[in-house]
Amino acid sequence: MALTYDESAQLMKDATFIGRVKVACLKFAESILNEATNVTAHNARVRWAQECYRNPDYQANQITPPTVMDPNVQGTGSAVTDPVLQGAVEAVINQIV
Repeated sequence: MALTYDESAQLMKDATFIGRVKVACLKFAESILNEATNVTAHNARVRWAQECYRNPDYQANQITPPTVMDPNVQGTGSAVTDPVLQGAVEAVINQIV
């Protein structure tokens, strides 16, 4: 069952959840910096990854709201497992980069 609007809004502001998103962003940034240069949109992805390394708190705050709206996160809320959260974060980043 999906989170209510209020539950979604609260999760978007939850410091522990935002911290988990930050870790997922940093893990994906590392992966991007190690990927082949022929990956689609590689230059834009590298710019995002470098900015994530420079200011991970900002990136986490930007990525958290759309991540909360991911169907897998909506189904479990803050109890989402790390691998599922990682996938949700990566999907959001791939949509915006």
